[in-house]
Amino acid sequence: MAEITMGGNPVHTEGDLPAVGEKAPAFTLTRSDMTTVTSDDLAGQRLVLNIFPSVDTGVCAASVREFNSRAADLEGTTVLCISADLPFAQARFCGGEDLNDVVMGSVFRNPEVLSDYGVRLADGKFAGLAARAVVVVDAEGTVVHSQLVPEIGTEPDYDAALATL
Repeated sequence: MAEITMGGNPVHTEGDLPAVGEKAPAFTLTRSDMTTVTSDDLAGQRLVLNIFPSVDTGVCAASVREFNSRAADLEGTTVLCISADLPFAQARFCGGEDLNDVVMGSVFRNPEVLSDYGVRLADGKFAGLAARAVVVVDAEGTVVHSQLVPEIGTEPDYDAALATL
């Protein structure tokens, strides 16, 4: 269990992020077109997992936009934006913003992904949603960067995450 803050108030996750050097947990997510995407589908690629509470909040939306703008230059890398938003909301957001360089992934059918990655919020007004985190995985499936953002209302360290690629 990790403690972070939300608006300065302590909140807790139900576990811990995978550590650098560990194998990344397997996942199954639902894309914005209602098809599934799994870790097996992306095997052999580098992954940037941008995990956040909801694309309908300002900081979460900003992180998707920022990773989308940087993703086009990341050869052999998939940027996967993960939240509990329904795929319809993710599609609406990306379509309205013309964001095509990230893959959206909803946990609505597979909420265990949040627990497997140690980001499910255990308490606070966002309980059940994801904490803000970035996990970078190399082509062999090993975690090479792991950041649980200490304040949910703060953007992740994009430069540190992408420098590990």
